[in-house]
Amino acid sequence: MGKIAKFLLAALLFAALPAAAQKTGFSTEGWWKPADPPFSPVVNADRTVTFRLRAPQARTVELLFDEWDVRPEPMRRDNNGVWSITVGPVAPRLYQYKFRIDGFATIDPVNPAVKAGTEVYGSVVEVFGGPDPRFDEVCRPDGGEVHTLPYRSTPLGRLRTMTVYVPRAAIEHPARRFPVLYLRHGGGDNERSWTADGRAAAILDNLIASGKARPMYVVMTNGLTDGSWAGGSTPEGMELLEAELFTDVVPLVEKRYRVRRDKRHRAIAGLSMGGGQAYVIGLRNLDRFCAVGQFSAGILSDGTFDHERYAPGVISDPERINRELQLLWISCGTKDPRYEGHCAFAADLERRGIRFEFHEAPWGHEWQFWRLQLHDFVQRLFND
Repeated sequence: MGKIAKFLLAALLFAALPAAAQKTGFSTEGWWKPADPPFSPVVNADRTVTFRLRAPQARTVELLFDEWDVRPEPMRRDNNGVWSITVGPVAPRLYQYKFRIDGFATIDPVNPAVKAGTEVYGSVVEVFGGPDPRFDEVCRPDGGEVHTLPYRSTPLGRLRTMTVYVPRAAIEHPARRFPVLYLRHGGGDNERSWTADGRAAAILDNLIASGKARPMYVVMTNGLTDGSWAGGSTPEGMELLEAELFTDVVPLVEKRYRVRRDKRHRAIAGLSMGGGQAYVIGLRNLDRFCAVGQFSAGILSDGTFDHERYAPGVISDPERINRELQLLWISCGTKDPRYEGHCAFAADLERRGIRFEFHEAPWGHEWQFWRLQLHDFVQRLFND
């Protein structure tokens, strides 16, 4: 019998076999079944939160819960090597946490929600507000959009991306123009941090829907310059970022979106490193911005900030600052080590005759404070 005849005979015999006998070594059996119950974290109905970690070889495991007021909590091991703890009840908001296994801190391996920038800082769990949603809770199906735009940074000589919040009104009314807020992140974060960790889009959606804030675009760029977590705080770094903003970012935004192009409808703000950038770039460009907001900026609070080094010739003319800025917003959490320095910085501005607002709240150097600051700051913008 020839080779071709043998092959055809084998194919016929295989086709005649029952389906169960035609095994290929691969099976989808068991794929389609109900999902397993969540393992960790589990937000319970009473707003307690249960954390679990499978680590049968560990000697000790601790929960490091929250972002600022962190207190290690020992976890208990069961007979299967699963460590667990339940905390709370806790107030509705976003929380950061880690596990410390035999002295080594790590994220929750079964929770894909993380806080990340230049590194992964921790896992995240969200406790919802129930019938009264939080101010930063994603709860509106009719909200705006978040776009990612690539661009080339001329001063840095490389490709970058920006994140842009587009209000729903701009989508529904494409012929209208809307104001724009340039919002900057902190050291070690990136252009996605304000939407991922700061919930900027949800905050704007909720405020605009309730009529508490004007519809506005929010443009978020990367404030890092040299690979380090705080290179954007140096005078040289800020010069590069200022050049990038006005050479590359603003022209692209004004070409791509129908934003208002006059200073009365353009503001700048930021947190920590980005707060320093917003303050300096804002003062250096009083003809371009109507409002400046800085939240917890470190360079302004260590007692060595030199206005003449960062913004030469501006601080000596307080009347011009007062005339050009509709709002200068300075803020810091009272638990933040930068707080006393901020109070001294504010006192110095007052002595110089510069008009500003100082805001504080019982938080540390953490996202919950900055979400609240954004929530309050944007309500004051573009109300002409």
